[in-house]
Amino acid sequence: MRNSVLVDAGPLIALFDRSDRHHLPVRQLLRDQRFNLVTTWPVVTEASHILRFDVNCQLALLTWIERKGLGILDIGWEDVGVVREMVSKYRNVPMDLADATLVYAAEKYQIMRILTMDSDFHVYRTQLNATLKAIFVSQSP
Repeated sequence: MRNSVLVDAGPLIALFDRSDRHHLPVRQLLRDQRFNLVTTWPVVTEASHILRFDVNCQLALLTWIERKGLGILDIGWEDVGVVREMVSKYRNVPMDLADATLVYAAEKYQIMRILTMDSDFHVYRTQLNATLKAIFVSQSP
C-alpha cells in the first residue's frame, strides 16, 4: 500500500461539505500530496452520520468510494476483541469505535500515517506501543 495514509472522519466531512471551514485546506492538501487514502467502515459511518443533512454529500462520498477514491480496510469480527480492548484502554480520552479501528488498522496494515483533525491520535498507541504520525489539516484564515 504505497503512499497510503489512513483518513479520519473529520477530513472526509470537510472534503464533502463545502460549508465546513476545513473544506478548502483539505482539498488543497489532497491535491498537493497525492495520498492513497484508506479508512474503515466505522469512519465512513461516522462521516455519513454527520453529513446526514445533505444527502448529496453522502452520495458524493459513497460515489468516491465506489470509484476507488478511498480504500476501505477490512476489520472483521475476529478483530473486534482487540478493538474493544483499545476502546476500554482509552476510555478516559475517550476513544470511539471509528478511532479504535483506525489505530488497529495502522498496525494490521502497517500504515502509520493518518490524516486527521483529532489531537487524540497523539495519545493513542498500537498494541506494539507505536504512535501514528498525524497529518493535521490547518484551517484557512
